[in-house]
Amino acid sequence: MTDLPAFRRLLPGDPAPWFYQRSPSNPRYAFNAAAGRYIVLFFFGSAGDAASAAALRSIASHRGLFDDTRASFFGVSLDPNDEQLGRIADSPPGLRFFFDFDGTISRSYGSIPFDATHGSSTTCLRFWLVLDPTMRIIHRVEFKLDGSDAAEVLRFVTALPPPDHFAGTLLQAPILFLLNIFEAEFCQTLVSLYDAAGGKESGFMRQIGDRTQEITDFQHKRRKDHRIEDRAVIQQAQARIQRRIVPEIAKIHQFHVTRMERSIVACYAAEDGGHFRAHRDNTTSGTAHRRFAVSINLNDDFDGGEISFPEYGPRSYKPPVGAAVVFSCSLLHAVSRVTRGRRYAFLPFLYDEAASVIREANRSLVDQAGD
Repeated sequence: MTDLPAFRRLLPGDPAPWFYQRSPSNPRYAFNAAAGRYIVLFFFGSAGDAASAAALRSIASHRGLFDDTRASFFGVSLDPNDEQLGRIADSPPGLRFFFDFDGTISRSYGSIPFDATHGSSTTCLRFWLVLDPTMRIIHRVEFKLDGSDAAEVLRFVTALPPPDHFAGTLLQAPILFLLNIFEAEFCQTLVSLYDAAGGKESGFMRQIGDRTQEITDFQHKRRKDHRIEDRAVIQQAQARIQRRIVPEIAKIHQFHVTRMERSIVACYAAEDGGHFRAHRDNTTSGTAHRRFAVSINLNDDFDGGEISFPEYGPRSYKPPVGAAVVFSCSLLHAVSRVTRGRRYAFLPFLYDEAASVIREANRSLVDQAGD
């Protein structure tokens, strides 16, 4: 007797798996960065199938629902002919596709069997998933040849509340907001170090194959950093973090910090359009050891430059001078564009001994040290 193929079956309440996959407009789309809005995922197999094509036309005819603010649509194709024949194309805002020809997405979501060695539109299950802004599944609809499935999905999305009320109430991002970490005088000392030395453009880390590389893209991030070299100043900063942040992390998260990565003063400047689009801080081999991010404001005479956590609503935070926002490096976060003045901040990462083993093991995979 031949065993039937085994498929994963995701249901409401389950977290949606993260992945990287090629799209018509992005060679390596990081799906986790799409959090913060409702997401419709449609596993349609092939746009060459008449029923699948009809469902896609239904979505296109209601594209007003998908604006990348309230909701986004992603279609998952397993058929290389969809690309070669130009059957599907991204249409931002709101409508995008994945070329999942190796089955990366479809296998993890249960559209093709666990043991499928590659994608195949002839062996796939077709269905729809709706995700909440934290990328948890809230609705599943099985594919139907009569088109009623697409209509059900559209009705469901239309009836959803605003993304910041998806849980029925406003949610607080799981962060620590701590006052009086650095004294005003120490903040000014750090700002003076930056102003005396100037800053260097800083990039961000991206996984390319098995390597972690520093990338510069001013559309994604614009910031200049000064790396502090004075050991006495570094020790002063570490002592304050040890006394005033580490105990709070232990109390709230039962995590015992023993190490700190980097001592930098970062500057988001209005004249540069300083900002950092939504990202996570530990998604590469070279950053996998990072556990908590710390953002300590060193001044307050600026506009914009506020930190937000899109998975938990649009609220943004501007700590007073010397105060810190502390959060898990796994949280999606962004820094809004500075529109007046300069925002200076001290931005270390915290981790422990177990994570230090990971850092050392992956150090050889980093092509260029970055922030």
